[in-house]
Amino acid sequence: MQKLNWDDYRVAHTVAKAGSLAKAATILQCNHTTVLRHINRLEDALNVKLFIRHQRGYRLTDAGLIMQEALPDIDSQFGKLEDKLQSIQQDFSGKVRITTVTSYSALLAPAMHAFRRQHPKVRIELLATDEVIPPQSGAVHVALRAGPKPQDPDIIARHVASITMAYYATQSYVDEFGLPEDESSMNEHHWLMPDKTKHHIPFIKEVIKKLCNDSIVYSSNQFLDIQSAVLCGMGIGPVSELEASKHNHLVKLNNRDLFKTDFVGSLWYTYHKDLKDNAKVKALFDFLLDHTRHLAM
Repeated sequence: MQKLNWDDYRVAHTVAKAGSLAKAATILQCNHTTVLRHINRLEDALNVKLFIRHQRGYRLTDAGLIMQEALPDIDSQFGKLEDKLQSIQQDFSGKVRITTVTSYSALLAPAMHAFRRQHPKVRIELLATDEVIPPQSGAVHVALRAGPKPQDPDIIARHVASITMAYYATQSYVDEFGLPEDESSMNEHHWLMPDKTKHHIPFIKEVIKKLCNDSIVYSSNQFLDIQSAVLCGMGIGPVSELEASKHNHLVKLNNRDLFKTDFVGSLWYTYHKDLKDNAKVKALFDFLLDHTRHLAM
């Protein structure tokens, strides 16, 4: 059996109701030859005659009558499927998936809470990972990522905030150990630094090359871990200025010759352009953007 074409059934159904090729062609807004081609192709694929051709038009055979009896239900089911598929674009229920780097996942909680108060039928799944999940994979709907602006033409991206970092210590650490005044005194302090995976970052690289190994008392491959260690008073380390602004007990190292505040990238909300008509995803995207504008510094 040849491969069946659903469009051929639609044309056959129209011919059966109209009673002639000419009337069916008018309804379908195509020419007589196109309608005939669909009918012939369907009958050839089924190896069954569906119509008897005569001067007054097209009459259904027994097989055609069976087809015509079933097609209204099938046509109705297709209509319902079409409505369902279109309505899901506008539906504010079900699951929506967000991904971001571990360091920024907590920033989204207030915005997501506010979104769910407005749309209580929506369930949010947050995937915090340092791996970049391709939007085209379909695994996530919206992403909050750090770095340069995405250049993929299939990605819709909106800027959230610029990320700047500086070196900080707690007031309790400063009270006990003071702060380095010049390069020669840097190794008299306790340093909390990222591991080698982050040494290529200029403002990390400039400090690392001035430190001996014994001065680095704590290291991690995650800035979030370094930040936590700084906040508890373990030593001196890099903290984003966004995070530092929330903690009054942090002291910024302002010796510009030794410690420069550095722009390390930006935060971007992104989603795939194929989701631009999905009301739920678009609303969440705009909601998160609006409720995290305070992150911009």
